[in-house]
Amino acid sequence: MITLKTTTKGPAKRHCTKHLARTMRSLTIDTVEGNSSANFPVGFGSLHSPLPPSIGGLRMAQEFTHEPVLLREVTELFQPVPAGVIVDATLGGAGHASALLASRADLGILGIDRDATARAAAFERLSGYGERASVVAGRFGDIASMVEGANWPRIPGLKSPAPLVGILADLGVSSPQLDRSERGFSYSGTGPLDMRMDPSSGISAATFLDEIGLNELTDLLRANGEGRHARRIARGLKAGVPIATTTQLVEIVDRAVPRADRRRGHVASRVFQALRIAVNEEISELEALLEFAGSVATPGARIAIISYHSGEDTLVKHTMRTWAEGACICPPQLPCVCGATSRGTLVARRSIRASEEELARNQRSSSAHLRCFEVAR
Repeated sequence: MITLKTTTKGPAKRHCTKHLARTMRSLTIDTVEGNSSANFPVGFGSLHSPLPPSIGGLRMAQEFTHEPVLLREVTELFQPVPAGVIVDATLGGAGHASALLASRADLGILGIDRDATARAAAFERLSGYGERASVVAGRFGDIASMVEGANWPRIPGLKSPAPLVGILADLGVSSPQLDRSERGFSYSGTGPLDMRMDPSSGISAATFLDEIGLNELTDLLRANGEGRHARRIARGLKAGVPIATTTQLVEIVDRAVPRADRRRGHVASRVFQALRIAVNEEISELEALLEFAGSVATPGARIAIISYHSGEDTLVKHTMRTWAEGACICPPQLPCVCGATSRGTLVARRSIRASEEELARNQRSSSAHLRCFEVAR
């Protein structure tokens, strides 16, 4: 049986300065809008709950169509893990989860998501796996409390509770979230400036822009790659509040950035990304997820994370490297004498990228970076 860290973080306080402190500190990996399983309380509960989703929920599920990135690679990465439960911390439409359940009869899935439409789709897709699958509502940063309080999947032939043998997180925005203009994630259509993964909680991007100060907004944009135009864009945004729609936001950014200075991709892509990250507190969520993942102790367990932004990827890379090196503080050219103990190994030294075949089929996979760590056996 494994050892799990059960300390949980309290509910996040909604304040502009907190959002700013947790934003990415580097550029996007790619300018293409990201693609991943939807990030995330309570939904339908476990799949073996006596309460089925509503008809409306099933209709939403049918509309939630999404191609998970790096599906073959993720499935292969988890084939060597012992029998037990994998936590899909960003369940989305359950594309990765269903493939993992289909690949091995001795695996179970605990899926976490805060998006009600995604949970409806996942519930429907995983219903055939019975007690091996459980769907819960929550933020992936609250994974410790989700694991502690969830209806843990039951796997035939394994003593309950089955050990935690893996964590999977596919960060970013799902295709259904991105393609539905009413969610406000995309600069490609007109919709309310919302950007919340869970529209029923927290503040919208429009409210965030109303509340944040000019200097803080400038720093936020600069941290997400806007460079020398960050101040001009921030001034434009603050002068334009209240900003109600995505189209209004695009128009303000378009006026603020000289055409001669525009980089590859849409002129507003980094602004949308910066606001989404801040509104959903994505960096603090990832930090909490990694903190919990670092406590998983099942020999042979694996942690796999797909990121779409260099800030996310850098955080994952450095954290996994610390796990592998045991936080050694000795000079790299000398033997370790500080007593650091490695927790395991990096499955691949570099991030795993989409194949040429997948890139041709799904352009949004171009910005995906997959990293995986295995706990020492």
